[in-house]
This record gives sequence, C-alpha cells and structure tokens, in this order.
Amino acid sequence: MKILYVITSLRTGGAEKLVVQLSEYMKGRGHEVEVALFDGEETDFKKELEGEGVRICSFGVGGSVYSPKMLFGLKSLIKKGGYDIVHTHNSSPQIFAAVAKALIGGKKTKYIHTEHNTTGRRRTWYFRALDRWTYRKFANNICISDKAYDNLAAHLSSEKITLQTIKNGADISRLVAARPKPELREGAPKNVVVMVAAFRPQKDQDTLVRAMSLLGDDYCLWLVGGAERLEEVKSLAAGLGLGDKVRFFGVRTDVPEILKTADVVVMSSHYEGLSLSSIEGMAVGKPFIASDVDGLREIVSGAGILFPEGDEKALASEIEKVCTDDEYARKVADSCMARAREYDFEKMALAYENVYKEVLK
Repeated sequence: MKILYVITSLRTGGAEKLVVQLSEYMKGRGHEVEVALFDGEETDFKKELEGEGVRICSFGVGGSVYSPKMLFGLKSLIKKGGYDIVHTHNSSPQIFAAVAKALIGGKKTKYIHTEHNTTGRRRTWYFRALDRWTYRKFANNICISDKAYDNLAAHLSSEKITLQTIKNGADISRLVAARPKPELREGAPKNVVVMVAAFRPQKDQDTLVRAMSLLGDDYCLWLVGGAERLEEVKSLAAGLGLGDKVRFFGVRTDVPEILKTADVVVMSSHYEGLSLSSIEGMAVGKPFIASDVDGLREIVSGAGILFPEGDEKALASEIEKVCTDDEYARKVADSCMARAREYDFEKMALAYENVYKEVLK
C-alpha cells in the first residue's frame, strides 16, 4: 500500500506521536509511507522520521493551518501521489482532505480520519452541517477511546458514517526497559513529581503547579514539554514563589528515562481523547495520578488514582499519600503497570493496518 499521513505539524503531542509510530511501523511492514505537514517546523519527531527514510512534504512553516494554500497543496499532492490511503489527524487536515476528495473525485484512494479528542469546537450547532459533511467523506473514522466514540456518535446522531474505536497504544517494552538517570536528581528533594504534556489549553499544568505550593520543601515538580502556554505556566510558578521547586525541562527525547527517575507521575488535564503520555506514565512502575475527566477516567479508573478536575488540594493530598505510604504506592504502581499492558502499540498498529486493507477491498 501507498499511505499518506496528514497532520498539522510534528511538534510534541499524542496525535503527532501516533503518526510517527504508524509511519515507522507501516514502513517496516513494507508499505510506502509519506507524511504531509501543514507546518513543517523542524522538530525531533520530524528528524526521527527523516532519519527512518520517510518522505515528508511540508506546505509551509508557521502561519495558519487553515490557510487556503494548505488545501491547494494537499489537493495537488493527493492528485499526483497515487495513494491508496490518505489518513488525516487534527481538524484542519480532516476538513481540507474532505474538500480535496470532493474536488478530485475518483474511488481508488480511500480516506481515513482519526478522532483524537472527546470534544471539539466544530461540534457547536453552527458548524454541525459542515462537520457531518466532512465525516461522510471518510471511509472510516477511528476514535482513540470508547468515550471519544460515544461523544462523536452522539454528535453525528443518525448520520450514516462509519465509526470505529482503536485505542491508542504505547511501546510498553521500551518503557519497561528504560533506566533512571540519577544525575537528574542531583540537588533535588526527596520526592519528585513529573508531568509530561504539551503546554496547550486542554492540559492543566496550572492545577499541578498550585498543588506544589501546598506541599513542603521535600517535594519538587518536573514539567516536560513545550507549546503556547509554557510562559503562562512559568509565570504562575514564579507568582507563587515556587522558584526551583518547579523545573521546566522543555521538549525531550528521553521521556521514558525521566519518568523512571521520578517518584510520582501526574496527568492534569481538562479533557483527553486517550492520552499516550498517560499510558506511558502508567507503564514505568510508578504511582500514576490523573484528573477525573473524559479520556483519562477510561484508562485510569480501577488502576491509578483520579482526582477532581482543577482541585489542587485533592491533588496535593494524593501526591503526599503515595509519597509517604510505600505499600500503597507500590500497590498503585503495580496496578498501573498491569493496565498499561492492555494498551500495547503492536496491537493498535495491526488494527490500523487491517482497517486499511478492509477499506481497499
């Protein structure tokens, strides 16, 4: 098969990581793989794919991902590319691929879309007609969690649109095999809390930072990631007088090792589709704490610890409990590890490959 993955960029994020994983997997299975980017900024993910020999086509660097030039660039690429599968991720690639399909016509190329969130701005009533038209253009719309499926199915109601769930998966073996980096803990207090997530509006690093202000000097926080809200969260930490108690790591390629080095892993968020970072956080043998919201509740409930969204006092209490009760912490960590093994990458990737084969029949 000749496969084209289309995504806004290859910055740090769950959708971006999935595209990297699938591209490498499908290439390893003998398929011809290309990736189209609306923003071709140089990133670690982009360099990784180029190093694997995956051809990347960028329609620009910076600027709006809803610019008409993205549509024209994508339409031209698909028309000339002779792809069997065009697989989109994120909102603007989905819309422009649907329009391109309508303009190009033909039945050879099959279009697949992955829905990464449980909600979206386009689900308001004045975008509903556009949304339904868009989803109808895809041979299959894949949701990354049961809750994402339920919410999208309710939004689309009686529309004759193909929906399916394929839950996100992580490279569990790599996470289990990762080794701590003792040098990272030099000068750090006894208890290290870590959160790995892009600083975007759906994430809630703010509540975790406020929780740290309620904990003693024997606690510190590592925040891994970048994006548009980074400076805002830095300002919050400074305003609370946290100083070195909160350390900003930026975007890293050694995330498994950082997770293994910390004592507690947290995912504070307002909503998720199905968080890859959370699966990774549950797979490293540490107690995992997450916001009780859609997309996290599904994977964490009954294994890790859930706290009310935005409640820094409850979060601080849970962090303190796992850091002072070794038996409880070990029980939570073991349960998290067992749950993470249910979300294995190989199973997920094979399911996507089967979808491609099915729609091409």
